[in-house]
Amino acid sequence: MKLARVRHDAAVHLARIDGDHAVLLEPESDTPRADVMVDAIATQTRLDGSGTRVALDEVQLLAPVRRPGKIIAIGLNYADHAGESAMELPKAPLIFSKPSSAIVGPGEPVRWAAADCQEADYEAELAVIIGRTATGAIVDPLDHIFGYTCCNDFSSRDAQFGDGQWVRGKSFDTFCPLGPWIVTPDEFGDPQDHTIGIDVTDPAGVKARLQDGHTRNMIFGVAEIITYVARFITLEPGDVIATGTPDGVGFARKPPRYMGNGDVMTVWIDGIGELTNPCVVDR
Repeated sequence: MKLARVRHDAAVHLARIDGDHAVLLEPESDTPRADVMVDAIATQTRLDGSGTRVALDEVQLLAPVRRPGKIIAIGLNYADHAGESAMELPKAPLIFSKPSSAIVGPGEPVRWAAADCQEADYEAELAVIIGRTATGAIVDPLDHIFGYTCCNDFSSRDAQFGDGQWVRGKSFDTFCPLGPWIVTPDEFGDPQDHTIGIDVTDPAGVKARLQDGHTRNMIFGVAEIITYVARFITLEPGDVIATGTPDGVGFARKPPRYMGNGDVMTVWIDGIGELTNPCVVDR
């Protein structure tokens, strides 16, 4: 099953994606922190019911979760990426976080001020959406997953490396694109059996594949990540875990390939789809 947050006729809905149609289910309230997807996950709302059926091209796809309780990310989780970063392989999952205010959805710009970031970089990642609370010692980590989506763990490398820690460089507003929808585990299958990457189209229209990896090359698989994180941090329904990026990031290229105004990034994961976001630099 594919589930999304969509805008239709100025209202936001939880929707089930059915081929080239969206089935509108629960409406989202217009309160500032409303998130109909997180509410549905937390209350175990039935998602296979009937609803208004509209053509997919008549709705705007939004970030599948808007305000999760937390976004946990895992650094250096592909050996080739650790190698290109000239960093040692981690002995355990390397945890950091991003604020939910960084989330944007499909088609929304990733935006930053030129004065604040000169080394803007992409990272294609598989994101896990938690469906059931996981805390302490857990037995079946994959049973705590609601679904999977695409993530671009966008980063200001000058802030990330200049600060000596990663919070600011990973946390600018708009630096966490998610989408286009959530795919449930029964449809997605083994999370360690999917290709993942990113294509970037420059302002002249030239497209290049800059990351082309496979989730089997994660150092710590999805089950191991959830088990490890839950030992220290309670994972709640709607929380997001970004599971790391394969090699090919911009700062490690020779010469570096940083994002600039007019670049368009498309993260792709087989079994999920594509997440496309343009870059806008304010000068």
